[in-house]
Amino acid sequence: MHGNVVLAVDARCVAREADATNAAVPDSSNCVGHLRTILVTSHSRFLGNRTRVSPKDFFTPRPPVLSLIVPVYNGVARLPAALDQLREFLRARPYSWELIFVDDHSDEEVARALDTFADAAPCVSVLHNDSNMGKGYSVSRGMRVARGAYRVFTDADLAYPTTEIDKILDALRGGADVAVACRVLPDSRYLMSPTFFSYLYTRHVMSRLFNALVRWTLIPRVRDTQAGLKGFTAAAAELVFPRVTIPRFGFDVEALFIARKFGLSIEQVAVNFRYDEEPTTVRFVKDAAEMARDLGRIRTNEWRRRYD
Repeated sequence: MHGNVVLAVDARCVAREADATNAAVPDSSNCVGHLRTILVTSHSRFLGNRTRVSPKDFFTPRPPVLSLIVPVYNGVARLPAALDQLREFLRARPYSWELIFVDDHSDEEVARALDTFADAAPCVSVLHNDSNMGKGYSVSRGMRVARGAYRVFTDADLAYPTTEIDKILDALRGGADVAVACRVLPDSRYLMSPTFFSYLYTRHVMSRLFNALVRWTLIPRVRDTQAGLKGFTAAAAELVFPRVTIPRFGFDVEALFIARKFGLSIEQVAVNFRYDEEPTTVRFVKDAAEMARDLGRIRTNEWRRRYD
């Protein structure tokens, strides 16, 4: 193995794994193991950065029911509230779980806050990217180290409340290979300031045009490819994410394209969603141009049999 490994095991959690049928408990009994401090250096593609991981990498307990992956890039002001919400949500779950943060080379204050949270909370891992690699890279990295029977990723700002995670999990448990939040289903709801109404209209029109292009060229019938809440069964994640090549925004479309290519079932789930910020016009246009390039890249990868 490349690099050095420093271990300090937290005995509170290593032998505690709750079965999926156990009742919810107010402490950490439903998580699957925690290593207080680990530093691993490796040269593999997705594990090649500074990594704090749980004992799953050194012991072999039964996998948890849920692996929750949260990519993080800066956002120190909103991080404490998000960490509190995640802690309370997971403590109340009646099934075993693990929480994996992927820090995409955030400011030192954010990285330190994540490490402190992981030190105090069993079953939490933090993976640190050595440079800013993008959300797609970070989600793929988290998915590839996850061990859960069901693997869900959500945005660090929790624009999708933690309760929406259970909706995704229910869809996967109900037989879907992939479950995606869909903000345009009739039962979906938005929470936003009235000052953002004009932004919502512009964003909605642009988003519908982009998704129409995606449906026409790559993924028919999926109405919202860019929602930041998606879930995969373990088998689906292990099939899809080793093939993902796009490190930034377009990875969602690429992951769903790969899932469809291999005949996986994709279920769209109505969700509640909160708008907290309005992107600038420059950023909006820049993101749209990058997404268009990513669509071409996916089609080129398919022609080159990159996903086979």
